[in-house]
Amino acid sequence: MVEEERRRELAEFLRSRRARVSPADVQLPAAGRRRAVGLRREEVAWLAGISADYYARLEQARVARPSATILAALARTLGLSDDERSYLFRMGGINGSPPATLCREVAPGILQLLDRLTLMPAHVLDATYEVLASNPLGQAMFGALATPPTERNGVRAIFMARNPRLHPADWEEVARATVADLRATAARYPDDPGVHALVGELLAASPKFALFWSDHEVAVRASGHYRILHPDVGLLDLDYEMLHLHDRDQRLMLYSAEPGSPSFERLMDLERKLQAEAVRA
Repeated sequence: MVEEERRRELAEFLRSRRARVSPADVQLPAAGRRRAVGLRREEVAWLAGISADYYARLEQARVARPSATILAALARTLGLSDDERSYLFRMGGINGSPPATLCREVAPGILQLLDRLTLMPAHVLDATYEVLASNPLGQAMFGALATPPTERNGVRAIFMARNPRLHPADWEEVARATVADLRATAARYPDDPGVHALVGELLAASPKFALFWSDHEVAVRASGHYRILHPDVGLLDLDYEMLHLHDRDQRLMLYSAEPGSPSFERLMDLERKLQAEAVRA
């Protein structure tokens, strides 16, 4: 990521977070007409203990590298989450040099773990949701999510066709969470050409992705809920846990259903179907 682009991202992020905070949130009076939603620039500057001119230059992408003290004050003033704070510091040019490119080699121990997970779908993903490895049940489930079935990237699978197999009630929640996570990835890998190519492709191909991306939400995913319509077994109502493998910046994604529930029985039906196909092969 070139310096100009990093400054612009910082400026846009600050504007988006400022618009999210109301005067009441920070115990300021809301007297008088306000032309914009959220706090005024001078209010943010006053609360953070910096000059209004300096803060204005931050939002105009005219400051090279604000200090850690200033960024910490802004994070506190704007009520940023831990993930948002980390993103703010990265866009401010602090936190050292991240890895240049993503690691797509899965550790042998993780591959062995996948082989032993037979009762729940599981994938290993890189930070752009590229599927690096799956157990058989995970392959069977991801084949239902992917459009076309050969697609191996979870973000494309969600956005390129607004995946018809994701339950309509869940689509936007899943999509927004994925975009927020991908924005955090883009901050960690400012020089990875694959990350920027994926974001550019999705911005051009998906108006919904472009809309969610413009919200500047940042949050690293950890757990959530999926409901998908599997072509072989029907509706699967699943919880997932995303375990972060920090040494390679990969994720082990595990799906589960409540034991005894219809979704659990359907997962078992899918597992039995896979076993039968393996015997015939």
